[in-house]
Amino acid sequence: MSTGTSIAPAVAGAAVTASRRGRIGQEKTNWTATLLLFAASLAVLIPLYVTAMMAFKTTQQSTDLNAFSLPSPVSFDGFVAAWNLTNFPRAFLVSLVVTLVSVTGSILVSSMAAYAIVRNWDRKLFRYAFFYLLAAMFIPFPVVALPQVRLTGLLGLDNYVGVALLHIVFGLAFNTLLFSTFLRSIPLELEESMRMDGASTWQTFWKLIFPLLAPMAATVGIFVFLSSWNDFMMPSLIISQPEWQTIPVVNSIFQTQFSNNYNVSFASYLMAMAPAIIVYVFAQRWVMSGLTQGAIK
Repeated sequence: MSTGTSIAPAVAGAAVTASRRGRIGQEKTNWTATLLLFAASLAVLIPLYVTAMMAFKTTQQSTDLNAFSLPSPVSFDGFVAAWNLTNFPRAFLVSLVVTLVSVTGSILVSSMAAYAIVRNWDRKLFRYAFFYLLAAMFIPFPVVALPQVRLTGLLGLDNYVGVALLHIVFGLAFNTLLFSTFLRSIPLELEESMRMDGASTWQTFWKLIFPLLAPMAATVGIFVFLSSWNDFMMPSLIISQPEWQTIPVVNSIFQTQFSNNYNVSFASYLMAMAPAIIVYVFAQRWVMSGLTQGAIK
């Protein structure tokens, strides 16, 4: 009797487990979401495919009105012409400097601002500062464009350095919000243990908090890189010397020289977007990692 009694719960448990597995395996596919994702993917992949195909065609092939055809033969003439017309090495260097300064400055400034706000939330000054930053997110750059152009000119910042600083300032609100969300998931007991060992606030931040912010720092860095690299409006308004413009502005300036040479135009577009695509492909996992870890309490 005891053997039969002990076997019965085991059989029942196995049946429950099997039924659960059956329900999991029988979950219906959300075809609406799947179709929407498929359509969104096509909206990105088709223009990218056309850009790549047109860039590797000859001038004669690029005017045959068949953008989806494969290049035959493969030609690099468009890249050579775009490289020379836009002075691509210098434009690339300017864009790289602006982007790296923007990424580094945004991570450092936003993380320190978020740390000060979160750990001093019981003080009105820091709460009001946070609400002020949130309000600043709703002010678009075109609204304050003319004052910024005037101010940067008076300060001698009408160059790529001024553009990098403005990228840091205008991204401060959103980046601080991301870091603040992540900081709230870090236990306060970790800091208290370091302070008991005699560590100052500065030492606690750099030796404990900042390393723990690595996933969110990577996420913020990716966002800032993409927005700074692809920014057209701010460099076009701030930088006064055309020869020191970023890649998006340079492509726009020399667009008239491309005329009907569509292979040159698409080659310049492909060279401009290549760094952003490469960075996103290799670093996209950090985006979800930072956002999901920040949501875990």
